[in-house]
Amino acid sequence: MKLLRSLEGLSADVRGGAVTVGNFDGVHHGHAEIVRQLRDQARRVGGPAVVFTFDPHPAWILRPQSAPTPLTWTDRKAALLEELGVDVLVAYPTDEALLNLTAREFFDRILVGALGAKALVEGTNFCFGHDRVGTIDVLRGFAAETGISLDAVEPIRFAGDVVSSSRIRQAIAAGDIAEAGRLLTRPYRIRGLVRHGAARGAKLGFPTANVDGVDTLLPGPGVYAGRAWVKGKPWPAAVNIGPNPTFGEQALKIEAHLIDFAGNLYGELLELDFATQLRPVQKFAGLEELKTQLARDVAAAREAVKGMEG
Repeated sequence: MKLLRSLEGLSADVRGGAVTVGNFDGVHHGHAEIVRQLRDQARRVGGPAVVFTFDPHPAWILRPQSAPTPLTWTDRKAALLEELGVDVLVAYPTDEALLNLTAREFFDRILVGALGAKALVEGTNFCFGHDRVGTIDVLRGFAAETGISLDAVEPIRFAGDVVSSSRIRQAIAAGDIAEAGRLLTRPYRIRGLVRHGAARGAKLGFPTANVDGVDTLLPGPGVYAGRAWVKGKPWPAAVNIGPNPTFGEQALKIEAHLIDFAGNLYGELLELDFATQLRPVQKFAGLEELKTQLARDVAAAREAVKGMEG
């Protein structure tokens, strides 16, 4: 898959295909259905399946104080979309010039002019252009004028409700990582750098990697079963997110115990997939009680991640 960050000088192999526009944050099953139909249309017109997305989310430019915390970073989004069969991802740098384009200008300059779209695929709630005045019906009119086909994809529902990035954010923030995982095409993942911590875990027999600088949404406080990726290799992990009340600490931390791992992780970029929450954050009466619970957490995490998808 080609990952592009500009529309300048596009080669012929990325033009003249099927195009969809959206944030695609998280890459969930609703997105997967759009991509499935996008691929069908790309084959029909004999061109690439192209996703045009925004980096960052337009809300970070328009209303940064209330912008949603991302679920994925660009390279992760690209990998997930590539798995679904996307040929080209345009992660366009969002700026005011882009956001000030009218719906007609966006259609003419980007979809037709730059990408040479022969087919369009969008969700039925799609909006585009300045102030989001371009609805799916507006897009249908523009497409009809220019002879471009448009397929409008109905939302996917799971357990009675629409699958959406906002629904997934709510589940993650509440600690219901298993629910989020059912809505996403792959387990929810975060990344960060391993920094030095208090080294209490090592003294207890359960060394932890302290993960810092996470730039996506954190799961709510709790102890989770998951999987850590170190230089491309997965390790089962028990991950604590939240304060450490047993030691009188209230600061939020991300501490991952990589089961059976031996080695130095300081300064490494660590990626963590989440399977399920094992328990809430607790305060223990003493070190022995804490060690006993940590052993239980590790055993539960080892079992929970068996067969976990990538």
